[in-house]
Amino acid sequence: MDERYIELVLSIVERIPPGQVATYGDIAELVGIGGPRLVGRVMSLHGGGVPWWRVVRADGRPVRGIEAEALDLLQRDGTPLRDGRVDLGLARYHPV
Repeated sequence: MDERYIELVLSIVERIPPGQVATYGDIAELVGIGGPRLVGRVMSLHGGGVPWWRVVRADGRPVRGIEAEALDLLQRDGTPLRDGRVDLGLARYHPV
């Protein structure tokens, strides 16, 4: 995996403010190459130092396996949640 790609993904995640989220697909679109799965791979291998919980699946659910921790952190951030998922209509990150 290209180091520049990793840095781009992580820099986007670092800019997501509390209370907002981006999907893996959103981040792939912002980077301009790769897709949601590649972003997921970057996050799983290198995302521990950034607010990883602010990156969610396309349906607004946190990553599998650590949902409870992610939902707790999202709630602490003040992210709008409904039925165990983020309300993307209210919380989706739109960079300026």
